[in-house]
Amino acid sequence: MDGGGRFSGPLSPAAPGLAARLVSGLAERLPRSLRRSGFRPKEPLERRLPRGLGAVALSAAFASVALAGFVASGRYDGFVAEHGRPLDIAARLAGFGVERVTISGISRMYEREVLAAAGIDWRTSVPFLDVVEVRARLLAVPLIASASVRKIYPNEIVITQVEREPAALWQRNGEVSVIAADGTVIDTLRDDRYASLPLVVGEGANAKLGEYLALIAASGALAERVKAGTFVSGRRWTLKLDGVDIRLPESDPAAALNRLVELERNERILEKDIIALDLRLPDRVVVRLTEEAAAARAEAQKKTKKGTSS
Repeated sequence: MDGGGRFSGPLSPAAPGLAARLVSGLAERLPRSLRRSGFRPKEPLERRLPRGLGAVALSAAFASVALAGFVASGRYDGFVAEHGRPLDIAARLAGFGVERVTISGISRMYEREVLAAAGIDWRTSVPFLDVVEVRARLLAVPLIASASVRKIYPNEIVITQVEREPAALWQRNGEVSVIAADGTVIDTLRDDRYASLPLVVGEGANAKLGEYLALIAASGALAERVKAGTFVSGRRWTLKLDGVDIRLPESDPAAALNRLVELERNERILEKDIIALDLRLPDRVVVRLTEEAAAARAEAQKKTKKGTSS
């Protein structure tokens, strides 16, 4: 060894005698604790690794690159959309596909709507269905107030839900929504399943639903003839009865409705050729006639004036 602590011998393999002397010299330099424990230098890494590991690692690298390209190209999403996730496919092949979904608590919704909201179809498998995620998706439906999801192996899913009770329809800006008793929008009007519900119209009418339903109750025998209520300027109601607009006052509209009930009972006022009754003044009723009735009344007044002047 030279003064710099380096071996000055050739780089080619040393003779056995020299190698033994070198190892012996190194061993003398080791601490006594390592010499007593039988410490020996480790074998080279390539001798300790299993044979063929490099080929396996190279194949795995190529497979990873291919998979990344498959996903990046969008073909993986198309495959999943058509056949389902690979784990679900494996579970279905093993006999754990979803073959039955039991749904309880349906009142206004259809089964197909619940399944679509839950994201459950023929591609789903029981083992890999995330019941927490399915429950969250169901609760995102405004009509569903609460829901629970259970797995029953090997092939069944059980959904139990409680729906919010629809109370009325609310029309605003040409769109009709289904609302609960507190005015919360819980669905959109897509078919005739909600056709029998009361209808309120106008901005803020949903928040005043309780007030409107109280007015209908106060209208007595006329309640069945009330078709809709329009909330005007955020202050008062106009009721639609058989094509006649009933304009109610902002204060004490129930008392005005009592006057209407009396007028209808005594004079059958709603049977006349009118299109509107204004009850906003406490001491009088303002009537608006149809165009035909207004023209006939004007003609009759002309004849009356001519007869009087002659």
